[in-house]
Amino acid sequence: MLSTPPLSARLLPGFTLGRHRIDVPLVLAPMAGITDLPFRRVCRRFGIGLVVTEMIASRAIEQGRERTERMAELDADERPVSVQIAGSDPAYMQEAARWAVARGADFIDINMGCPVKKICKQIAGSAMLRDETLVARVLKATVEAVEVPVTLKIRTGWDEASKNVERIARIAEDCGVQMLTVHGRTRSQMFHGHADWEDIGCAKKAVSIPVIGNGDIVDGESARRMIAVSGCDGVMVGRAVQGNPWVLGDVRATLLGEPRPAAPSPGERWLVIREHMHHLAEHHGIHTASQLARKHIPWYTKGMAGSSEFRSAFQRLHNWQEQLDAAETFFLGCDSRLANAA
Repeated sequence: MLSTPPLSARLLPGFTLGRHRIDVPLVLAPMAGITDLPFRRVCRRFGIGLVVTEMIASRAIEQGRERTERMAELDADERPVSVQIAGSDPAYMQEAARWAVARGADFIDINMGCPVKKICKQIAGSAMLRDETLVARVLKATVEAVEVPVTLKIRTGWDEASKNVERIARIAEDCGVQMLTVHGRTRSQMFHGHADWEDIGCAKKAVSIPVIGNGDIVDGESARRMIAVSGCDGVMVGRAVQGNPWVLGDVRATLLGEPRPAAPSPGERWLVIREHMHHLAEHHGIHTASQLARKHIPWYTKGMAGSSEFRSAFQRLHNWQEQLDAAETFFLGCDSRLANAA
């Protein structure tokens, strides 16, 4: 169980973005194949201030695929919410931004941080950081296309020898971008090594717009350290939330100076997992939900006794009801064993 220290001062005051007040400066990172509507529904229950959809390629929007439409589906109470788009062609980006606003986006977030090879080969994601002129063209065009605030997510540069986080930050502000998120790694690092929070601080010092820090936030204490090092205006949590949305509650409490919540029991985990699985089936249909469950449910078991055996068995299940039953048996069984041990 997490310790519950006395109330302390609020770490960050929050900020205004367009007509929205982001009172809780905690953002759920956009993650491909993860932050779909069902997962965002689960995460919102932990009091985050802003959610961002999965990255949507600007050229995919033109093709009008059903999957692309589903990626941009938003809940009526999912406010404020940002739709993230990616691409290097200003005209396509303008159309993508208008498309997202028509579907209810409060903000448009532009991805210039994705390190995945297939994205970079299209001169999108973090590959764009190597062409500052192109960065400016895309940002300016997108800002001009819509009336809602445009935000930007970047890395600190392509590699250690070509870090340009300060210059990109200034370009973004000059082009009318209203918030910047900096993942404190270069593209060449992918997700390895440690995020450089001092680089996030360099971006913060270079501009007057809010800067959100991203990278290696795994709990409230790491969020506190990032803020101390970088001076950022908010924090974004990404990979640490996979199978552990409770980390958002811990970070939120730290930011607001509130007591840290207790770690969830296995039974409490199961209630959230059941809700997540229900949303998956409702949004994607049983077939796709079953495939996604084989990714999400094992994440929820990390660190639990017997999790290795459960994960191995669960991956062999393809029937939706069998998956539900197996997950319920595992988590409620863990709760019973703990109760008996006590």
